[in-house]
This record gives sequence, C-alpha cells and structure tokens, in this order.
Amino acid sequence: MLLFGPEVVPALFLALLLDLLLGDPPWLWGRVPHPVVWVGRAVAWFERRWQPGRNEPRLDRAAGALLVAVLVVGTFLAGLPVHLLAGEGAGGVLMTGLVAFPLFAWRSLVEHVRAVEQALRRSLPEARLAVSHIVGRDTSMMDRHAVARAAVESLAENFSDGVVAPWFWMLLFGLPGLFVYKTVNTLDSMIGYTTPRHRHFGLVAARLDDVMNWIPARLSAVLIVLATLFVPDARPGPAVRVIRRDARRHRSPNAGWPEAAVAGALGLRLSGPRVYHGIVAVEPWIGEGRRELEPEDIDRALRLVGTAQVLLLAITAALALR
Repeated sequence: MLLFGPEVVPALFLALLLDLLLGDPPWLWGRVPHPVVWVGRAVAWFERRWQPGRNEPRLDRAAGALLVAVLVVGTFLAGLPVHLLAGEGAGGVLMTGLVAFPLFAWRSLVEHVRAVEQALRRSLPEARLAVSHIVGRDTSMMDRHAVARAAVESLAENFSDGVVAPWFWMLLFGLPGLFVYKTVNTLDSMIGYTTPRHRHFGLVAARLDDVMNWIPARLSAVLIVLATLFVPDARPGPAVRVIRRDARRHRSPNAGWPEAAVAGALGLRLSGPRVYHGIVAVEPWIGEGRRELEPEDIDRALRLVGTAQVLLLAITAALALR
C-alpha cells in the first residue's frame, strides 16, 4: 500500500462506490470494449493457434504457462504507468478510482442473481436460462431448488472473486495488482478446466488463480460472518461451525469458504451433485439445513452478502480516513 501511495485506499473506496452505483453501464461498454474483454481476446487468439488437447500434455502445460506469464507481465506493465500517471491528491484518487471501478463486479452480480430469483417466480425454463448466465454447469435438467442453490452459490463465490479479491490485490499493489488479478481470474474462467482440452493447458492458470484467491476467500467468509450481526434471520454461530466443518470439503480450495459461511448463516445446504459438460460430479453437501431452496432464500442471501459488501465499504472508508 505504501509502495503505491496513500491515494490507493480512497481510490478503492471510490471504485467500490462507483461499481455499486453504476455497475457495467451499457452506454459505456456498448461503445468501447470492457477491459476484461481485451484479456479474453488475447486468450482466445492464442488458444485458436495452439489448439490445446491435440498436443503432448507437457507441451500443453508449457504453452499454458507461457500464455499466463506473457499476460500477467503485460498487464502489470500496463497498470504501472497508468497508476503513476494518475498522480497524487484528489486528482489521483479520482483517476485511479475511475480506472479501477469497471474491474469490480458487485452490482452486475446482484443484477444477475436477482434476475434468477425473479425468473424462478415466473417459470422454471426462464430460471434455468437466467442461471446459465452465472454458472458453468449444465442447467437444462435442474429443478427449481437446484436453480436457487446455484444462484446462492454463485453469489457467495463471486462476492469473493469479483469484489473482495480485486479489493485485496489493489489494496496491496495498486492498479498493477488489480490488473494482474483480473487477468489471472479471466484466464482461469476461460481455460482453467479439467476437460480434455484444458486439463494441461489451463493448469498453471488454475493454480495461480487458487493462490491469488486463497486469502480473499477466507476474508470473504469473515465478512459474511460479521454481516450476520446486522441481518435478523442470519446466525453467526452456525456460520462459523459450518465454515470450520465444511469449507475444505468443496472441490475448490477457496469457493467453499464463502459458500459455507452463507449456508451456515442462513440454515441452508449448498453444493451437492451437479452436471458439468455432460458428466455428473458427485460433490459433498455444504451446510446442515434445507437443500430445497426457494426464491425467498435467494433474497435472504442477497441481503446477507449485500451487508457484507457494505461492511467492506465501511472498512475501506475507515482505512481512507486514518
């Protein structure tokens, strides 16, 4: 934080606030590509030329590692002059916050999860379509309870990936840290799978994403537990108990922490069996409550995680005023 100047913290607060108020405004991103789109285009360009899955595993791993290294170094070097050129004082805070806010995803996440809740109140086919926009699993055979669980799981996991992790890495390393994290997260979302095509090619991206999300995922769980103190129907004790018992049972080393916090706090059961690319993944259940979730449970989860987001804003404001 000291390395990148005192403007980082108030700029972080501004970025969080702008994301809360504006989200991803179509009037802007309809005219110019979103920053993450550029990373996605670079990944897609390289993947088309390399054609992973047709090569030896060792060569696929080397190519994937090279792609990660080039993009990580490139985005760090792109972020450094932007951060330095922003300058100091109020102008530096404003410029840094304006550059950073598109790389936070709270409002967009809420809009997508709320869309699932509203669609589920109308019809199951609409809900399946809505939830397919925020999860990578097969949604075509989901019942209404599975749709609701998927929405709550996505809310919990993406609170960590889309808000807390960018906050953490920008707090430590300014805009370069934020740019690198979003690059790694985009790489993981595009190639970090265990499918035959990406198992070896995306290995480095997936492992690096796990490392960069390790602390933010646990910090997200702490924020959600603290949020239970302000949400009447959420309970801190069960949240802590489920985190301690179930967080490590998740197939991801990180996603289980915020999911377990939400499950325990609201008396729900999340995760469980699901289908990826036509293959049933038998995952353990997280939590000790109901697994027959309804639209009302999505609303409860939004209130809980929304309160955690407000706490993050308050913490950032307190740090900025020190």
